[in-house]
Amino acid sequence: MPLRPALATVAGAVLLVLVAAPSAPADTTDTTDVKESVTVDKTIRLAADGTVTVSGTYRCVDAEGPVFVSASVARRKSDTRHAIGGTLAECDGQKHRWVNEATPTPSTLKAGKADVEATLVELRPVGALGGLPLPYFHAVQKKNATLKKA
Repeated sequence: MPLRPALATVAGAVLLVLVAAPSAPADTTDTTDVKESVTVDKTIRLAADGTVTVSGTYRCVDAEGPVFVSASVARRKSDTRHAIGGTLAECDGQKHRWVNEATPTPSTLKAGKADVEATLVELRPVGALGGLPLPYFHAVQKKNATLKKA
């Protein structure tokens, strides 16, 4: 299987795991001395066609498997979260920008207050022969944000 379709399949599996996983507590640590982190920009763009764009920064080191930055968005006080893409991360210890886009359907997202969560997750092979990859969470940030019409 070519690399791009394989990574897209892996990214889809990661998103399913993350959407089904319970939310992690808010990341309130100071990242000046932290080797691994993920941040989310305060503003989330909402296009007229319903496409949602979430962005921020990440930093990670020492990955054994592919690492992705995933994001999800929900209206405040809603139980429905929408997965917003997955970006392949480069774990070289440097700070990088990430941008995820998706058009959730059906979507209950409207301009206004929202909760956003970003997760830096690795699909780490488990077992002596590099068997089934399991998620390993490098960093999480959950915060309040604003959905703004683009």
